[in-house]
Amino acid sequence: MGQKMSNNLLVYLFFCKNYQNMPKVKTNSSAKKRFRVTATGKITHKQAGKRHNLNKKSQRRIRNLRKGAILSDGHSASILKFKMPYNR
Repeated sequence: MGQKMSNNLLVYLFFCKNYQNMPKVKTNSSAKKRFRVTATGKITHKQAGKRHNLNKKSQRRIRNLRKGAILSDGHSASILKFKMPYNR
């Protein structure tokens, strides 16, 4: 009787432990590669426009496109919420 009771208790504890944890949310891998979160919570990204047709663009413009840029508040909120949930 005691052995059967302890087995039932172990099974009960096992299932209770597993059901208490919430499922993990998957992070979007493309967002991880394209964006970085700064220490203040802003999101930085690389700027577009440096891949082709560079002979039309001035050297000053090309040089300034090398720098990263900060994403706008509206876009950064959606990126953090849906694509990178663990970086908040």
